[in-house]
Amino acid sequence: MVAVSELRFGLDTFGDNQLDESGQSISSAQTIRNVIEQGVLADSLGVDFFNVGEHHRDDFAISAPDTVLAGLATVTKKIGLGSGVTVLSSDDPIRVYQRFATIDALSSGRAEITAGRGSFIESFPLFGYELSDYGVLFEEKLSLLAEALKERPVTWSGSTRAPLTNQEIYPKTERGHIPLRVGVGGTPESVVRAARIGAQLALAIIGGDPARFAPFTGLYHDALKEFGKPILPVSIHSPGHISETDEAAIEEQWPHYFSMFGRIGRERGWGPTTKEHYLNEVHHGSLYVGSPETVAKKIAYAIKSVGASRFDFKYSNGPMPHSKLIKSIELYATRVIPRVKELLSQES
Repeated sequence: MVAVSELRFGLDTFGDNQLDESGQSISSAQTIRNVIEQGVLADSLGVDFFNVGEHHRDDFAISAPDTVLAGLATVTKKIGLGSGVTVLSSDDPIRVYQRFATIDALSSGRAEITAGRGSFIESFPLFGYELSDYGVLFEEKLSLLAEALKERPVTWSGSTRAPLTNQEIYPKTERGHIPLRVGVGGTPESVVRAARIGAQLALAIIGGDPARFAPFTGLYHDALKEFGKPILPVSIHSPGHISETDEAAIEEQWPHYFSMFGRIGRERGWGPTTKEHYLNEVHHGSLYVGSPETVAKKIAYAIKSVGASRFDFKYSNGPMPHSKLIKSIELYATRVIPRVKELLSQES
């Protein structure tokens, strides 16, 4: 098991468009300003990382996470600032490097990139890509991003863009590198791909018992050895909500969970979202909803069972009011994280 001193804890948000205290929708602009406030709070409370996702649809306010992170870089002091995820298949890897190198400069070395395929497809037609090229776009762009992150002259060729020959890319970072994670939803091929380029593994566990992902950690470590890479951290990304009691957290989250997953389910042809399904995930799966003690016990179990050294808590799930998100962040930072460390130290 990972030493407690090596554990890291983050917060994730997709910038879900929020409601005000009366239940009315607020503007995307206000949601973005609220996300900045949430990130500043997380920094002041000592959370290790704050990660911002990318979407291109009306239920999420953030389509340009790097711009939000640049804003956060100027008003925070210590917290790591990352994407969660950068939808690399429909982006330019060179520009991704340059934007995050700029964030790294603004934050004095606190930027990181989490690259992924993304769970929605709106960015493909928006930026002129064919969805049928989904696989090759991600494979080639990830390899080019990995080369750019070495901060040496890049020589690269592929089928999705013109080749580069001994090409310098600017600006360089002061620390000489930006950490790269690859977001993985649970396929062996994705795990091996992350290992092959020497990227950290970020497991998106959004349903079921997290222990079922333990084999991916083993596969990742085996692949790193095979490719001659050092052992790198494994992290978990999972959603949830924290309140003073289990009952309060469950009832606060449920209508917003229903709103979000109900819409996604209708778009994808799933069955109706039921409270029974929701409660099953709360009590037995990877939905971390409850009191600080309940959530801490679930996170400790997940970290131990998966063999992870980092847990990123997706605290915004559906159109919840800003005040509820602020409270969840406060409880996560001040009560959940210390309790997780305590629980795991007792077992080590």
